[in-house]
Amino acid sequence: MRNFRLSDESGHQEAIIQWCGWNMQQYPELELLYHVPNGGKRDKATAAVLKRQGVKAGVPDLVLPVARCGYHGLYIELKAPGGSVQKSQKEFIKRLGQQGYLAVICYGWQDTVQLIGDYLEGRLGQDAAAGAGKDAAPGGLLPLA
Repeated sequence: MRNFRLSDESGHQEAIIQWCGWNMQQYPELELLYHVPNGGKRDKATAAVLKRQGVKAGVPDLVLPVARCGYHGLYIELKAPGGSVQKSQKEFIKRLGQQGYLAVICYGWQDTVQLIGDYLEGRLGQDAAAGAGKDAAPGGLLPLA
């Protein structure tokens, strides 16, 4: 695996995408995985234009529009281990769960790719989002129903 700077979220994001590339034959559905580039620093004028175009606070980083395990698809908010979750992210994830999506917060690339593999293999049940309102330990994931 390429060396990534894992001290921030972007390095974990790159590691996930590289893992997906390596596992495309086993999981062809990974071709549908995409990143929502909502984050980043922007000047006020650009931020205003993006907001008018529909950019919303709290939208998770990764989307896998593949139905599995009784869910319509998978949304992942990625955090580097020790990263914090914003209120808007928790609220958006909760609303996605209410619509039948598995929407989770993952800490680190390893837990994220484990979750993606389990999801695509059908190893997650409807109870996968049972941890609503609980804090996850760094290195874990936090599903919000």
